Amino acid sequence: MDMLCCFTASYSQLVGVRSSSSSGKGTSHEGLIKYGFSLVKGKADHPMEDFCVAKFMQFQGHELGLFAIYDGHSGDTVPAYLQEHLFSNILKEEEFWVDPHRSILKAYEKTDHAILSHSSDLGRGGSTAVTAILINGQRLWIANVGDSRAVLSRGGQAIQMTTDHDPNAERGNIENKGGFVSNMPGDVPRVNGQLAVSRAFGDKSLKSHLRSDPDIQNTIKDMNTDILILASDGLWKVMANQEAVDIARKIKDPQKAAKRLTAEALKRDSKDDISCVVVRFRG
Repeated sequence: MDMLCCFTASYSQLVGVRSSSSSGKGTSHEGLIKYGFSLVKGKADHPMEDFCVAKFMQFQGHELGLFAIYDGHSGDTVPAYLQEHLFSNILKEEEFWVDPHRSILKAYEKTDHAILSHSSDLGRGGSTAVTAILINGQRLWIANVGDSRAVLSRGGQAIQMTTDHDPNAERGNIENKGGFVSNMPGDVPRVNGQLAVSRAFGDKSLKSHLRSDPDIQNTIKDMNTDILILASDGLWKVMANQEAVDIARKIKDPQKAAKRLTAEALKRDSKDDISCVVVRFRG
């Protein structure tokens, strides 16, 4: 099962009319692990800028689950590029099986360099990213840049697996590079008064003050691991980690769980695009 969750066929051209929402689901080869996703356009007056990946694939004798949320800003071309290229760049790294951490780090860096070098085609925008790679249904590698988030549930207890890259938290690094953090305009801290995250892909005009290296975590799926949620900040701005886990665990169909989470975020008046992937490991 292969799912690319998006509203465009490729980063270079729009095809047809965009939908305001999209959802889908699939299973691992043995059918033991299920996933579902839901993407809903926000109220802002611009095209949908969230993309996702949710699929299982056989690769060099192993089964990989690949899951991601890419939350774009100032356009949809960078998240669409990430959807098409980031996982393949990770898996191209020769060291992937012996050193996944280093491979993910190098692939994130190479992908950002490629985006910046193609800025004449991809434009001035950027994207956050949260990616999860499940190896043989057991080892889970999670990486993120920006404020899209991964939350794991063990026995119903929510565990945040990513770091939200907030400009205030990384103010020192930004100022050391000659940038600044300002809450003007509005009440949200922004890099150079523009971008509300301190790490992102793309954003060529701000790149000298931004980081694009990911925080990376890994864990083993044990008997208590039941749910993984990846979502853009359109969900997390209005919902606590434990609330999201509590909602998702009550719904056996992960597609319905993802749709329930995005619907609840809309109900709570989230203005941003809302994207969510739910992976259910058992039951």
